[in-house]
Amino acid sequence: MNKLIWIMLLSIMCSCSNAPKKIKCYAWVGGPGKATDSMIVANFTDLKGKGIDGLMYHGDHNPATYKRVGKLAKEVGLEFHTWIPTMIQRTNPKLKPEWYAINGKGESAFDKPAYVPHYQFLCPNREEVFEFLADLYGSVAEVEDVDGIHLDFIRFPDVILARGLWEKYGLVQDKEYPQFDYCYCDKCVADFKEKTGIDIRSVEDPSQVKEWRQFRYALITNLVNRLSDVVHGKGKKITAAVFPGPYAHAKQIARQEWEKWNLDAVYPMNYNDFYLEGTPWIGAMCKEGVEALNGSKPLYSGLFICPKPENKANEKDPENHGLLPEELEDAIRQSIDNGAAGICLFTPGRMTDEHWEVFQRVINQE
Repeated sequence: MNKLIWIMLLSIMCSCSNAPKKIKCYAWVGGPGKATDSMIVANFTDLKGKGIDGLMYHGDHNPATYKRVGKLAKEVGLEFHTWIPTMIQRTNPKLKPEWYAINGKGESAFDKPAYVPHYQFLCPNREEVFEFLADLYGSVAEVEDVDGIHLDFIRFPDVILARGLWEKYGLVQDKEYPQFDYCYCDKCVADFKEKTGIDIRSVEDPSQVKEWRQFRYALITNLVNRLSDVVHGKGKKITAAVFPGPYAHAKQIARQEWEKWNLDAVYPMNYNDFYLEGTPWIGAMCKEGVEALNGSKPLYSGLFICPKPENKANEKDPENHGLLPEELEDAIRQSIDNGAAGICLFTPGRMTDEHWEVFQRVINQE
């Protein structure tokens, strides 16, 4: 009889291990705008039914917004993480113009931002900036239905844009140019000189000074880890959207040494079209990131969706490109096969019916 029981138990265990296991799926979404509670619930219910497990939700800075929307997300059964930009902050009475980053030409991101008007980046080396962000994220983390804080734009401006964006902005970025290189404010320059003895403003090509790179990596890392202490102190998780890599792109483009950040998970934006790459590149980026993290935290692969597949070939703006329905399966498989704990969609609103059909089939397969 005992032998028969063991055989039955082993049979059950084997059948359970062979059962399909759904892939964990998140999504970056924004709101609420003018949506009513019933409209929000209908949208969230639809996403949940399609296989989304949690949201990276971008609203405003008001904890009341996240209290309202978070409650609705929990009613539907979704994880709810607040997606709030970090270093990019537009004109705000709480922020002084002198707190914004300065480029190698001495121009402020406050009134002369790089690339686009919203690239108003703060300097991560100012205590006043940390205090502003700690108060912002701390107040939102206190909301009961908020599961975590999701950092975005936690970096310096792209000193070199992804190759697929050069034509859009009329640039050839074959090296680091001073108008895109940050931060050369008085405090950063003085602190670096005190630390290394190097006056970076007197160096002909700062991009060749390894200590200057590492100094700026550390500024972002220290800020992240201090914010992590604040959020963890509220009993909540903290995650971040990061550039691919970290070695391939994150460090050289945005000064992100994210494998050293004290986070609960990372979400690399593996937007292959921006880098003129195919879906195998997504797998390579996941593999590199997972190996760099060395088991310290999960990695979720961010996938960029093409909103109008039929028009992609004629679309000049790469930010309207993205994964076609026929590419989505391989993008998901490349991510999971190379160690990603799941995926994150940018964004559900860009998904066509054909995308959803592929998505639901793949995430539920064994």
